[in-house]
Parts: sequence; C-alpha cells; structure tokens
Amino acid sequence: MQADTSAKISLAFDVKNYESMSTTVDNKEIKYRAFEYIPYVANPIDIDQQYMNIYVPEEYFNNGTVNGYNTQTAPIFMPNAVGGYMPSQAMTPKVENGKPNSVLYALSRGYVVASPATRGRTNKASDGNFIGKAPAVIVDLQAATAYLHANDSTMPGNANRIITNGTSAGGAVSLLQGAAGNSSDFQPYLQALGAATAATNVYAVSAYCPITNLDAADMAYEWSYKGITSFNKVTMGQGELPQANVGGNAAPPQRTIQRVNLNANDVAYSNLLSEHFPEYVNNLQLHDSMGRVLKLDKNGNGTFKNYVKAFIIDAANKAQAKGTDLSKHTYLVRDNKTGAIKDINWEAYNQFVSRSKAPGAFDSRSNDSGENNLFGTSTTDNNHFTITAALHDTTSNQNVYVENAKIVTMMNPMNYLGSPAATNAQFYRIRYGTADSNTSVAIPLIVGTRAQNLGYKVDMATPFGVDHSGDYDLDELFNWMDNIVKNGR
Repeated sequence: MQADTSAKISLAFDVKNYESMSTTVDNKEIKYRAFEYIPYVANPIDIDQQYMNIYVPEEYFNNGTVNGYNTQTAPIFMPNAVGGYMPSQAMTPKVENGKPNSVLYALSRGYVVASPATRGRTNKASDGNFIGKAPAVIVDLQAATAYLHANDSTMPGNANRIITNGTSAGGAVSLLQGAAGNSSDFQPYLQALGAATAATNVYAVSAYCPITNLDAADMAYEWSYKGITSFNKVTMGQGELPQANVGGNAAPPQRTIQRVNLNANDVAYSNLLSEHFPEYVNNLQLHDSMGRVLKLDKNGNGTFKNYVKAFIIDAANKAQAKGTDLSKHTYLVRDNKTGAIKDINWEAYNQFVSRSKAPGAFDSRSNDSGENNLFGTSTTDNNHFTITAALHDTTSNQNVYVENAKIVTMMNPMNYLGSPAATNAQFYRIRYGTADSNTSVAIPLIVGTRAQNLGYKVDMATPFGVDHSGDYDLDELFNWMDNIVKNGR
C-alpha cells in the first residue's frame, strides 16, 4: 500500500490501518501487524522518502507480553537503512541467508519497530533542485521521532524508550539522533515540513562503523594511514561511498576497484592533515576510564594513541580466546610467557588494513566525494565543508565552500554532546571493526569517549577482523538493549 496524499495528511496514528503478517524465526511463528507507508510530516517535500513503516507484535493487541514487555512498556527499535548519505527506504521484516534481519529479530524480542525512510544527497524535485542535501537526513529522522512521541498515547510501544540503529552513514545519523535531541537548530526545518510538535530526543543509540565527525575525519584518517602511498580505491557507483552491509534492503551498487599511487602533492597534503590532528585531540580534553587525559605529541604519539591501540589489543585477545587463527596478523606483539597479545605495531597494523581513500578522504580536494555531495545546496551539487580542503582545492572552481557553515555543525554529534541546548541520549553502543578503513578507528572512539566523559553509559568495541558492516551481532545488540531498558545500565 502507498501513502494517500490526495487529502490533507494527518499525523495521528491510525491503529486500524494495518495488515496482519507472520513469519518464522528459529521455528517459532512471529505474528505482527504492519502499519506501512505512514507519512511522518504533514507537508512532505518528497512523500516517497518521508514515510515510516511501523511493526507491532500481535500479542500487544491481545493483552499479551513478549520478553517481559507489553503494549505500554515495549521499547521502540528505530533502524535506518541510510548508506553513503544516499536516499533510504524504510526497512521491512525479512529472513536473509536463513537469518532474520534486525527488524524481524526485534519483533521476535518484543520490540515495536519504527523504520523511517529519509531523503538523501541525490534527491531532486521536479524542477531539478536538490531536496536531500544536509541536514535533510537528520531532519527527517527527527520528524519521524517527533511522530512517535506525538502518538505515544495511542500507538503501542514506549516513546520514552526509542533506540536508534544504523550502519556507516546510517550509524553516523543514529549517533546524531542521540546527541541532537530537541535542539532548536532543527526547528525551522521541522516546522516547514509540518512535523509533529513533540520531542525529538531518543533513549539510546546503536551505531555500527559510523562515518561521523566529518569535519575532523580527514585529519584522523591521515593520522592512521600516513605513509601508505599505494592502495586499492573502491568506488560504488557514481562516486558514492561504499554501502555498508546492513541486511540487504536494496541491491548493492556496482563496485569498481582502482589501484592508486599517491604523488608527492598527495603525500604533502597527508602530512599537513596529520600534523593538525594532535591539536584537535588535545583541545578535546578527553580522558579514559581511569581519568588519564588523552593527548598526542606533535608526532602523533601519546596516551590517545595508546588508548586506541588498547581497543584493538583487547579485540585480538578476545578473538584468540575464541580460537581464531591470528597467524597472518603479524603486527600483533605477544607476551613471550603467556602468548597473550600485549601490544600492536601501529604502523604495521595500518599497513595491514590499508587506506581505501586518498588524502582528503571525506572533504576531497577535487570536491567530488560523497560527503562533498552531502553538503551541496538546492542548486549546487557539491561543496567543501572544511576550510583546509577549500584552501587546497584542485578544481577550476576554487574555494567552493558550503554557504551555511551552521549546516556542517548540525551534522556532527560532537557539537551536541554535552550541550545544554540539546537532550542527549543516555546510552550508546558503538562498533567499528579492526578490518575497516572507511574512516579512522579513532573517529568513533572519539565520539564514544566524549559521551562516556559526560557520564553516559557507553559500550564501545572494535570487533576483530570485521570490515565495513553492521547488524552482525544481533543477539548481543538486543541483550544490551534489554539490559539498558530493564535495568537502566
């Protein structure tokens, strides 16, 4: 069924407008009601993108319980299918490769599911103008969140227990949902769309390999991969970012692999970016769980580097304990007596993972990355979003910089974590695999550590050998979600 836009769009949840469905998970029948193609704004710019699918376990309409939850107490799982900051569709319950996707798995665990579609960087209106550039994706997610809060008394599920989930760019906007709740920055956009006048904050965040903190990501990338001058560049379709593996709601774009050798100018730019990273880290005044300040010296060494390495060391020891063959990972340094991994050779580790992007990994000097595309305007397709890249632009359109610098601020959760003008989520689960080179491993750890330093509960890990993917540990994810909902920790 499709949304009916012939009449004025109502933002009242219609409990009678559903289809009854069922499927099987682990030999158990899962019955649920599907409320699909629900517009979450009264004045949509693109009705094909600004809708939501809501799924509710059938038990909640018969005074039943699932996993200890009922129609009033069930948490709301809010997964997005955003990849590469492209337009996304709402997710649906599916069995893929013999396993339930996150939507179906959530229903089996008693969660109400609300999955929004969103605008993305390539969306155009009939007049040819772009309608999905930043901050459209987070505005749409906040509008969908406001819909859930506005309808909390009439629809099943507890809107005070919304838990977001996303992978790659979807992980980034999941974090942004958690950080930027109720910020007035988004109100003009929400009002223009006719969003529900309600809260936009969420309870908790799950983020897999988030491509986030974009205005610092170029520096971090060169801190990790400086010195690697030959690599395989992977391109997904028309210059798009790699689409993370999130359970296959869309056909993957075509992959092309090109061997790239950096020239002297690239290497100089890499050095410039990496030299700026220590100052950025030091200004953050982050600290570890023992209270030690995380810093870097001018050469990029120090307590912050040791902190990042500790996550990888811990992941390697856990993998070894499970019987994983680590013999090819020659960057691991073992204790001669116990055989435990006690250190890693940082340069050798990054050589092993290898860069997958040239210096200016996110704000490309040639102004042609997916993120440059994200920060375009209604009439300009691509823009620089850092002063450094704009000053070192290599195109004929010198210094093409995003017109409204506030929009760059609005796409970065670091600018909202700890802000008195935003309602931050209290719980964060962040995963970034040790085999992933789509951003620096430092980036998600920086965001998670900032949240941790603010007193929020943060579960961060770098799963060993995991590449750019998400939803690969649903049992662990939902155990974490149950724990924070039922036990508040």
